[in-house]
Amino acid sequence: MKKSIYLIFALLMLAGAVSCTDDNIGSSITDTTSTIYEDSSFALTGTSVANTRLQARTSTQLLGKLYNPGYGTLTSDVVCQLMPANVIDTTGVLSIDSCRLTLCISTSNSQAFTGDSLAPMRMSVYALNKQLPEQIYSDFDPTGYYSTSDLLGSTVYSPKSAQLQSSYSSSTGSTYYWKEVHVKLPQSFAQGIYDLYKSNREVFSDPYEFIKHYPGLYITNTYGNGRVMNYYATDVDVYYHQHVQLTDTTDTIYPAQRQSYVASTPEVINNNNLRLDPDQKIQDMVAAGEAVVMGPAGYEVNVKFPIQEIIDKYKNDTQGSLSLINTLELTIPAENISNTYGVKPPQYLLMVKRNKKDKFFEGDSLTNNEDSFYAKYNEVTHSYVFSGMRKYLLNIINNENGIASDDDIYLTITPIDVTTYTASSSYSYYYSSSSITTVTKIAPSVSQPCLAKLRLDKAKVKVVYSKQSVM
Repeated sequence: MKKSIYLIFALLMLAGAVSCTDDNIGSSITDTTSTIYEDSSFALTGTSVANTRLQARTSTQLLGKLYNPGYGTLTSDVVCQLMPANVIDTTGVLSIDSCRLTLCISTSNSQAFTGDSLAPMRMSVYALNKQLPEQIYSDFDPTGYYSTSDLLGSTVYSPKSAQLQSSYSSSTGSTYYWKEVHVKLPQSFAQGIYDLYKSNREVFSDPYEFIKHYPGLYITNTYGNGRVMNYYATDVDVYYHQHVQLTDTTDTIYPAQRQSYVASTPEVINNNNLRLDPDQKIQDMVAAGEAVVMGPAGYEVNVKFPIQEIIDKYKNDTQGSLSLINTLELTIPAENISNTYGVKPPQYLLMVKRNKKDKFFEGDSLTNNEDSFYAKYNEVTHSYVFSGMRKYLLNIINNENGIASDDDIYLTITPIDVTTYTASSSYSYYYSSSSITTVTKIAPSVSQPCLAKLRLDKAKVKVVYSKQSVM
C-alpha cells in the first residue's frame, strides 16, 4: 500500500513539476498541498592541480612541437605497438617492392592540427628494440627503447603538403575526404614481415606474439616547432608484384598491388609521450588560485561539491512529507584565455569522484551519473552543463543515510576526448528518419591542445524537488 501511494505521488509530481519557485499549487480532491522548490544558492569551490600523467589507449597520435605564447610549449611524440593483419596475400606474389608508413589526418574537423599550417617540420620513424611496458603513461621516456641507428625513415611535411585522398560510399551517397602523410620505409622491413607470415602464420593471430618479433615504432618530430598534428589512423602499406592466372591460357602480372600489413590500433599500446611547459601567464593564474583546465597533460580542477548542504536543505524543507527529487545539475561558465594560435576550451569535461578518477580511465569506463558525469562545451553560452546528477544525490540519501563522505564531496574536473557512434534509421511513412548517438569511449584529452578558465565563482548548482503535504 505504501509503495502504491509513493508511486501515485511520484507520477503526480512529475506531471506538475513545471514551476520554478516555491509555489502552493492548491488543494486537491484528497486535501493535499503540493510544493515545488528550486534552489541554486549553493557554492562550488576548487583549485587547479597539475595533471601530467595520463593513461589513454587510443588510436589518436599527436605529433609535433608547438610554441604558442599565452598557452606554452607542447611537445608530443609516439610509441606504438603494431597490430598485424590476420591474412597477408601470398598467392602469386613475385616480389615485395616497397613499403611506407601512412598517417591519416581528418579534413572535416578543427582537431587536425594546432599551429602554423605552412611551417615545415620533419617526422622521423624508428624501430623499437625493446618491449614497451604494459602500464604506460603520457610521461613515458622512450630513451633506451630505440637507437638512433634504428632509423627507418623520415619526411618533411605540413598540412598543406599532405596528400588529399577521397572515398565514395555507395551506402550513404557521400564522398569522404582525408589527407595522408607518407614516410618511406626500407623494403627489408616489409620483407621481414612477409617472410615471418609465410614461416609462422600463427604469430599473426595473436598481437602479443607478433610484438615479440616487432616491438613497435617510435615516431617523433626532429625539426621545427610550429605545430602539433592529430593523426587518427596509422598503418604500414606494402607494395608488391603479383602474378595472376586469369584463365587456363592467359595470365598477367600486377605491378602495384597494395596491402596494409600492420597498423596502430587501440587494442595494442599506442602512447602519446607529452611534455607541456605552460606559459608563465598560466602558471601565475594557477598560483593565484584560479581554476584552469589545460590539456593535454596540463591542469585539472579539484572541486568541493556542496552535496551535504543540498541534502540538509532538502530534508529540512520536506520533513514529515512525501517528497520527490526532480533534478540536480551543475552549470559552469568558462572563459577563453588569449593565446597566439587560438587554443580553445576543452570540447568535453569529465567530473568524477576524486578517488575514482584513475580507476575510471584504467577500466576504460563510461559515465554512470552516480560518481562520474561529462559535459560538452556550449560555444553559444560559453559554459558546461553537468545534468542528470539526480542518481548521485539519491544514492547518498538512500544508501548512506544522507551523510555524504569525503569521497562523495571531493570531485575532479578534467579535460577528456569523447568518441560517439550515431545509428540512423528511416521508415517509409512520410519518409521520416531518426538517429541515436551513443558514447563509446571516454579517454583523457590528447587529441589537441585545450585551455580555459572555469568561473567557479559564477557556477550554478541547481536542485529541484517537490513535497506533498496532507491537509
